[in-house]
Amino acid sequence: MHTVFKGSISFGLVNIPIKMFAATEEKDIRFRTLHKKCHSPIKYEKKCPHCNEEVKQEDLVKGFEYEPGKFVIILEEDIEAAKEDVKAHTIEILDFVNLDEIDPIYFDKTYYIAPQPESSANAKAYNLLREAMKQSNRIAISQLTMRNKQILAALRVFNNVVILETLFYPDEVRPVSEVPALPEDTTTDKKEMEIASMVIDNLTAKFDPGKYKDNYREALRNVIENKIKGKQTVTASEAPQTSNVIDLMEALQASLKETEKSKPKEANKAKTTAKDKITAKPKRKTGS
Repeated sequence: MHTVFKGSISFGLVNIPIKMFAATEEKDIRFRTLHKKCHSPIKYEKKCPHCNEEVKQEDLVKGFEYEPGKFVIILEEDIEAAKEDVKAHTIEILDFVNLDEIDPIYFDKTYYIAPQPESSANAKAYNLLREAMKQSNRIAISQLTMRNKQILAALRVFNNVVILETLFYPDEVRPVSEVPALPEDTTTDKKEMEIASMVIDNLTAKFDPGKYKDNYREALRNVIENKIKGKQTVTASEAPQTSNVIDLMEALQASLKETEKSKPKEANKAKTTAKDKITAKPKRKTGS
């Protein structure tokens, strides 16, 4: 697994060096955008509209737009200085709470956490935190700084591994009042409620994640594989190769046009000189 964060968990006076890994992965089928005419992949280039030129990665800087069209330039050293102020490499535990007190709307992404393998003391401290949370049936609310953002997170135990669930901050969850057309009347018909409850009871089962699958993704995968088997494929047209030879030829042609402006005077002078040499009478030799 690729390490996405390396630091430590601050647990009271205990410091546990850890590594963090992504626990989930997207398996969506992704498409490239092609030109319908020649089936070549379309490029999305970074181009400056003012300078009308393509911009390289090393020419980019971060800017915060505080007013339309006005920016504050933020350098990497500014970001690093801010990280130092908030203990960027530490997952700091703030509180222990019950898991059922957190509504699922707050959960975002999941990561596995493992102790750094350099010392057996790391594993011992990691095990202490893991077992203490299991026995207390509590989860730890914490904060860390990752990818230039201070993240609210919950630490909990899942299948004998400590996992970190990133959480949305309260101001990142949109208020229910913004949802349009919500019925305000919560009264229901008694008979209809009884039938609805029976339907829910009939569909109630123990949660088994293995029974669910992405049927759309599988159907789309079958469509793709059938097209490949049936050779219903296209090949991208090769883009014309540009080289310095073409640039040199263009430069030579441009130079030729420039030099042609001064050519007539020099040519006439050369022709006159040559004509004088041809028409000039040879000198007679004088006898001794």
